[in-house]
Amino acid sequence: MQTRRIGDVEVSAIGLGAMPMSVEGRPGEERSLATIHAALDAGVTLIDTADAYQLGTDAVGHNESLIARALAGHARGGEVMVATKGGHVRHPDGSWTLDGTPEHLRRACEGSLRRLGAEAIDLYQFHRPDPRVPYAESIGAFRDLLDAGKVRMVGISNAGPEQIRLADDILGGRLAAVQNQFAPDFRSSEPELALCAQRGIAFLPWRPLGGIARAGEPGSPYAPFARVAEARGVSPYRVCLAWMLAKSPVVVPIPGASRPATVQDSAAAAGLVLDGAETALLDAAGDTGSGGTR
Repeated sequence: MQTRRIGDVEVSAIGLGAMPMSVEGRPGEERSLATIHAALDAGVTLIDTADAYQLGTDAVGHNESLIARALAGHARGGEVMVATKGGHVRHPDGSWTLDGTPEHLRRACEGSLRRLGAEAIDLYQFHRPDPRVPYAESIGAFRDLLDAGKVRMVGISNAGPEQIRLADDILGGRLAAVQNQFAPDFRSSEPELALCAQRGIAFLPWRPLGGIARAGEPGSPYAPFARVAEARGVSPYRVCLAWMLAKSPVVVPIPGASRPATVQDSAAAAGLVLDGAETALLDAAGDTGSGGTR
């Protein structure tokens, strides 16, 4: 598998977003473990999770615990970078809230360390800005965790350009990754991607497949992805991820998956190289600007 860098660590060019294996509509644990193992077999060495990925009635950290069990049961488990996040909170009624206070972030980090069975978290990310807490205070907590050796690298998620600059400054130039929504139907994160490319910060698109499921519909703005896919004899999903990789060498998509076949198809995108005409066609395909929560 082609590799890219997060900080000073090489990871697979395609990661695995593990959220679908712990929230509404999730599969049984056996299939989830098989999906994670299929990802490792395909060369994936980056798995993204968060302490809030759970059903409302679950204990906190269902997804982290699932990943820890999967990695412990695979020969290549020790090669994987696990990126987790703190700052979102899931309640028993299924609702989501934010807590970006330094006290909560420190407690959340300790909980993630226990569930992952790790001495330090590979990549710890601020899940989403909390409007009640000054951003600098939240990032200061991540800096302290980094300095204390609790985490090896720090990232931020759902951040704008000014927050990226502020976080990198507070961290002393050590911001390793930005995880924002980016997809064919959501391209408003282009400025953040460009800033990350300029600074050498990894850019991890979440929900990278966006509206690609509609690529085969008549009149769909994503039809160019279907046309390229048909010509190449691959899925539109694979074409979408290959297009994203072509945007910049700092891009590391983390498509979600809950079936082995899905993660295998996504991983294969790392070996699909689009030509200039194909890339230009896809660059012009539809951006609806629709949003999401993750």
